[in-house]
Amino acid sequence: MQAESKAAFIKVVTEGIAAPPQYFPVNARINKEGYDQLEQVLSKGLTALSVAAFKKEKEANCIILDTRHADQFTQGFVPGSIFIGLEGRFAEWAGSLLSFSTPIILVTEAGKEKETIIRLARVGLDKINGYLEGGFEQWQQSGEPIDMIIDVEADELMMDIPHDPNLVVMDVRRETEFADGHLKDAINLPLTEMTDPGTMANIEETQNLYVHCAGGYRSVIAVSMLKRQGIHNLRNVVGDGVKSRSRSGPRL
Repeated sequence: MQAESKAAFIKVVTEGIAAPPQYFPVNARINKEGYDQLEQVLSKGLTALSVAAFKKEKEANCIILDTRHADQFTQGFVPGSIFIGLEGRFAEWAGSLLSFSTPIILVTEAGKEKETIIRLARVGLDKINGYLEGGFEQWQQSGEPIDMIIDVEADELMMDIPHDPNLVVMDVRRETEFADGHLKDAINLPLTEMTDPGTMANIEETQNLYVHCAGGYRSVIAVSMLKRQGIHNLRNVVGDGVKSRSRSGPRL
């Protein structure tokens, strides 16, 4: 009986708790062993890359990580970039979504390079090959191709829904948030699950995806990852208007 009570207790206190992020074991090791290699990481990461050098790294299949504010990123970015802005839960999302084995090159706001590298290193992301000298502005001024994300307000989404038969609302919040209230017929693809290529398999080319979260930070991350997979029929729903409507609106 005692064993059964213990098992029941464990089930109660752990039910609904998500699996620990992939960076947890790495973070635990760093906390135990210290940051002995931080100076090396900074030395390499703080290498200023010209546009030409940045392109070579890009062609070598490095991850392009853009840490500017979401509002800046949506207006223009280096094609193939993943957005994770410093203004949000940066280290947590970087450690959850990025590969620890693939080198990273950075696009940051001026003066934010060192902060970005240190915060990445704290979750074990230490393969940083440098940053784009002059930032995105230099890339743009050099005449290189750019990509951008179309932002829409919640009211625009609600107006588009009845008129676009191919419109699909993608909610990238956690399952518990989705269960608390969501737009009718929305599909739930939590951001944490978007590292699995299989999750993209059910997205059809004819679909027009309107991606939203609770405030507009996670949705921009999601859209950048979708674009990196070659999916471009996308809209980013800004703000928390969808969240407020979902509480009073219809559910699935």
